[in-house]
Amino acid sequence: MKMRYTALALAAAMFAAQSASAGEAEAKKWIDSEFQPSTLTKDQQTAELKWFIDAAKKLQTKGVKEISVVSETITTHEYESKTLAKAFEEITGIKVKHDLIQEGDVVEKLQTSMQSGKSIYDGWISDSDLIGTHYRYGKIMNLTDYMAGTGKEWTNPGLDIKDFIGTSFTTAPDKKLYQLPDQQFANLYWFRADLFDRKDLKDKFKAKYGYDLGVPLNWSAYEDIAEFFSVDVKTIDGKPIYGHMDYGKKDPSLGWRFTDAWLSMAGTADIGIPNGMPIDEWGIRVADDKCTPVGASVSRGGATNSPAAVYALTKYIDWMKKYAPKEATGMTFGEAGPVPAQGQIAQQIFWYTAFTADMTKKGLPVVNEDGTPKWRMAPGPNGPYWKQGMQNGYQDVGSWTFFSAHDANKTAAAWLYAQFVTSKSVSLKKTIVGLTPIRESDIQSKAMTDMAPKLGGLVEFYRSPARVAWTPTGTNVPDYPKLAQLWWKNVAEAVTGEKTPQKAMDNLADEMDNVMARLQRAGMAHCAPKLNAKGDPNKWLSDKNAPWKKLANEKPKGETIEYSKMLTAWKEGKAR
Repeated sequence: MKMRYTALALAAAMFAAQSASAGEAEAKKWIDSEFQPSTLTKDQQTAELKWFIDAAKKLQTKGVKEISVVSETITTHEYESKTLAKAFEEITGIKVKHDLIQEGDVVEKLQTSMQSGKSIYDGWISDSDLIGTHYRYGKIMNLTDYMAGTGKEWTNPGLDIKDFIGTSFTTAPDKKLYQLPDQQFANLYWFRADLFDRKDLKDKFKAKYGYDLGVPLNWSAYEDIAEFFSVDVKTIDGKPIYGHMDYGKKDPSLGWRFTDAWLSMAGTADIGIPNGMPIDEWGIRVADDKCTPVGASVSRGGATNSPAAVYALTKYIDWMKKYAPKEATGMTFGEAGPVPAQGQIAQQIFWYTAFTADMTKKGLPVVNEDGTPKWRMAPGPNGPYWKQGMQNGYQDVGSWTFFSAHDANKTAAAWLYAQFVTSKSVSLKKTIVGLTPIRESDIQSKAMTDMAPKLGGLVEFYRSPARVAWTPTGTNVPDYPKLAQLWWKNVAEAVTGEKTPQKAMDNLADEMDNVMARLQRAGMAHCAPKLNAKGDPNKWLSDKNAPWKKLANEKPKGETIEYSKMLTAWKEGKAR
């Protein structure tokens, strides 16, 4: 009997050795064929992937053969689903079903799992915009404690958390990390540098407006440039040219247009990075503990329907109707995204760097014959309520998220996969494919230096210390799924003219307060809302902090800057 057990043990050991050997052979194949360039040497990649092989074998002995994860559909995640999942399976032996669905569906399924207490997936890539939600409900795993405790065995020694550039956005008020960044992109200003450099257009612009055509520093200049191209220039090479592009269809994506920091660009929030404190870019005020939401409406001390917020909505509607193609008001985010690449848009104030890869393809009207772009990206201009030290714009940080009550072994395997697709062995190649960088080491690499001339300012932006002024939704938002859905319905009524911008924002603020009142009654694990009593809005409006009083002049003189000078400012760590 003893001999029989010995034989079985020997057979198991031989099988494990053969599997490990096979895994190492597959790792070498992937290192040589796909995982280049990397900030690691091939020997370092081999050592890192060997750790994944060994960790995966231990999980396989516990019965873990397959895991399922989910993310939204963008280029970076398509690369993970089609290429990196396959690599992970061949190297580790654990099969990954990496689903790609729309962003709204990810949020909906995540919300369903939180309500039921049973996670549909073993791992999720969801926006860090939900950090306030995750912390308050207590359903999501705290990665800081996991890596130091039960997950220590499954945590890559070479993970190097300090190398990730987005962890400040995935850290809760308790100073613990709840999500691991997987991809990042910002909303910046986009413009046709070739048109802005034309002497005839520069002369004509200066003659009319009294200052130079250049990168706009404020919304006044953006509006002047929009008017100039749409009304004065009208056509370029026989085709219409527009000074603005946006989208306005009644659709969930309309909400992202605003929750993705449109109000902060106008200056609605308080000063503070990563988000205004005590009032954030959604207009939600928190108490002195910097965690308990107390209201969104001005009557409760919030700023969602403040003069700055109403100004922001008003300008959004005016510009779209006056200076964008007439089709824009009927477009969704996905439909409007490709339009600037068609060559008839001179500038766009709210443009996601996630579109960079699609805007650099040879043959496009906005790409030169040598592959360099005719366009550039720059910091978005600020509205008249904006002040130095405020959030400058939005940055999306899709991040790995895990449920604390999920099967421990499945979670460990999904954590392995999450670390694999963000590891130094593969992250630089993933960055080159999707252009959504997450590691400082990748951003500073020679490969990115070589690519910079064809990326229109992306590398310069991410190498600048100023990038910290572009941030995701912060911790003031207590329940992202419930509150985010209120925005697009109310904004749409202002777009169609059913309500004035003031009435639309008043209604939005009231609805947000009502949802937070329900959350207050329902209770949360941490920092549940506790609303201020309604009062006279005038007692809250101020010229020293949010909610800001209405300015007598909401259109100061336009200001612009040369792009070369703006790049120098970025290098010095200035937002502009």
